[in-house]
Amino acid sequence: MIKVLFFAQVRELLGTDRIEIPAREGETADSLRQQLAARDDKWARVLGSDKLLVAVNQTLCQWNTTVADGDEVAFFPPVTGG
Repeated sequence: MIKVLFFAQVRELLGTDRIEIPAREGETADSLRQQLAARDDKWARVLGSDKLLVAVNQTLCQWNTTVADGDEVAFFPPVTGG
């Protein structure tokens, strides 16, 4: 399973702070984002933002970063607080 975390405005707009989804072979941060965005229009709008940042295992990364079973992926806007 991949633990997916949402912070700040992303968390508020999606109405959840975390989910877990099964890992897929060859998954990247971007393919994970696309998979989640396909859930519905709200998820597509929030995760389709060009200002969204991603971290894998608490390290800021690029969208082509590979993610695997047991990883933690976080989506958040450029500025977060408290």
